[in-house]
Amino acid sequence: MRTMNKSTPLLGFASIIGFFAFAWPLFISAEQVENNGQAKYLFLALMPIALLILIIELTQGDLDVKSLAFLGVLTATGAALRIFGAGAIGIEPIWFLIILGGRALGKRFGFLLGLTVLFASALLTGGAGPWLAFQMMAAAWIGWGAGALPKIKTLKIEIIVLAIYGFFAGLIFGALMDLQLWPWLVGADTQISFIAGAPILENLHRYFVFHFLTAMAWDIPRAVLTATLITVAGKPILNSLRRSMRKANFITVHEMEQKAVL
Repeated sequence: MRTMNKSTPLLGFASIIGFFAFAWPLFISAEQVENNGQAKYLFLALMPIALLILIIELTQGDLDVKSLAFLGVLTATGAALRIFGAGAIGIEPIWFLIILGGRALGKRFGFLLGLTVLFASALLTGGAGPWLAFQMMAAAWIGWGAGALPKIKTLKIEIIVLAIYGFFAGLIFGALMDLQLWPWLVGADTQISFIAGAPILENLHRYFVFHFLTAMAWDIPRAVLTATLITVAGKPILNSLRRSMRKANFITVHEMEQKAVL
């Protein structure tokens, strides 16, 4: 009988905190909005949780020394890719690497890869700030999702599915980042302003109007670039990652196939 991985509850707990940190404008009351920095500081609790997940993966053997080295190589590659775009008008080539890495090595690895790539790239490009924890969690979710996609036997179809996933992941990342920043980016007297304590549907309507008016110039290029890179380079990179896993002998073919699904 298969036992539950010890990092799974921590991953779930971190994701629950992340959900409320991103979506706080939909739940906060008029009285609580005065302490408008609370959500950002609360979200910083995810940093030690992420480190704890990494330690548990390593000590349990799910992330041994070889796979940890593999994580380091992909993290360094992703950080280097960030230099080419650094987020300019949505030109962010790091997402296709996180998606392919999560797909090849599994959802837990993808979660950790998203965390480490965004953290390392922020240090490299000088992009560290209160927004970094939000970016790290969004990237971790995207990497996890790539690994959690159903098993696909045909590589050609798998690449198409991953390209579609990458397109929507690029859009979702922008939507998540805008949601937690929206109350501070818009004034209080516009048709798209955040209204503390208003019904969730009303604030959602205002948020979506704001998002589509202001963010599409960033989100669409990010989504298109991610899907294009996966379509063009996905097959050789995915094959290379899986071949490296076999040669490194830290995972069997059967386990690799299971991780691609689980």
